[in-house]
Amino acid sequence: MQFAIVCLDKPDHLAVRMENRPAHVDHLKAYESHIVIAGPLLSDDGQSPVGSLLIMEFENADGARAFAEADPYAKAGLFKTVTICPYRKVLPAD
Repeated sequence: MQFAIVCLDKPDHLAVRMENRPAHVDHLKAYESHIVIAGPLLSDDGQSPVGSLLIMEFENADGARAFAEADPYAKAGLFKTVTICPYRKVLPAD
């Protein structure tokens, strides 16, 4: 089952994001077979990261939550909110 994981950063936490990025990327690589799509959400300038969006494959919501809670960004207190919900791609059709 696919899950959308939407994480919004706390204001003025860019330094926390950058300090923990290498560990975050390593965490993602450990789950590479689960990733459908992953990347940063950007501010209106199209440059500054303000969060993360991941579409991931897990057997259930518990797997998605465990993944999100183990993310070094989450452990470092970067996120203001984390939303996890089941997701289904409709378009474009494969």
